[in-house]
Amino acid sequence: MTAFEALAILIAGFGAGVINTIVGSGTLLTFPTLLWAGYAPVTANVSNTLGLVAGGAAGSWGYRHELGGAAQTLKRLLPMSVIGAATGAALVIALPPGVFESAVPILIGIGALLVVTGPRLQAMMARRRPDPIKASTMASGPGWPLLIGVLLAGMYGGYFGAAQGVILIGLMSLLTTNALQRINGYKNILATAANVVGAITFLIIAPDRIAWPVVGLIAVGSLLGGLVGAAVGRRIPSTPLRIFILVVSVIAIVAFVVD
Repeated sequence: MTAFEALAILIAGFGAGVINTIVGSGTLLTFPTLLWAGYAPVTANVSNTLGLVAGGAAGSWGYRHELGGAAQTLKRLLPMSVIGAATGAALVIALPPGVFESAVPILIGIGALLVVTGPRLQAMMARRRPDPIKASTMASGPGWPLLIGVLLAGMYGGYFGAAQGVILIGLMSLLTTNALQRINGYKNILATAANVVGAITFLIIAPDRIAWPVVGLIAVGSLLGGLVGAAVGRRIPSTPLRIFILVVSVIAIVAFVVD
C-alpha cells in the first residue's frame, strides 16, 4: 500500500462514516476505493466490514440524545437485528453471491420510497383509528410487522449490508410515528449491531482475508466521520434530510445497476 492509497482509504472511511450516520450506503465509497487500491473483492468486503464498526459506534453515540427513553424498544429490536445478521452471515457461505445482490436495487428503492412517503402513510393509518392516543402508542411501539422487518433487514445486512440504513429508515418511517431524527438514532444502533455480527463472523471464518492496515485506516476515518455525521445530521430538518436520503438512494441504485 502506497502513502497515496492509504490517504485515499482514510478519506473514503471518513466519508463512509459521515454518510452511514446520516443515511447509510457509505460502503459505496470504501469498497470501490479498496478495489482501486488493488485488494481482492473478498478481502475488501471483509476488511471494510470490520473497519466500519468504529464509525457505526461513533454515529450511534452521536445520536444518543435522540434516543431518550428508547431502552425498552431497543431491547425488542436489537435481538431481531442480531439474529437476522447472524442468519445473513451464515447465508454468505450457503448461497451463491448473486442471490441477494440481484435484489439490492429493489430493496433500496422500496426503502427510499417509504422514507419519502412515510409521513403521509402514517397520517393515513392514524385517521383509520378512532383513538389518536391509542393509535400513536400502537404505532410507536415495535409491533410484529416492525420486528419482522428489522429481522429481515438484519439478515440483509449480515449478508450484504450496503444501504441497510435506507431500508431500516423506510420501515420505521412507515411503521412508527417517531420523528425522523429519532428513527435515524434507531437505525444507527440496529445497523451497527448487524455490522458487528458480520465482523465477528468474518473474524471466525475468514481471518486470512483480513487486511489489518485497511481495517485500521477505515476504522480511524469512519470513527471521525461518524462523529461529524452525527453533529451535522442532527441539525438537518426533516424535509431536507428526506431529500438527502432519496438522493443517496438513487445514487446507490444506479451504482448497483451499472456495476
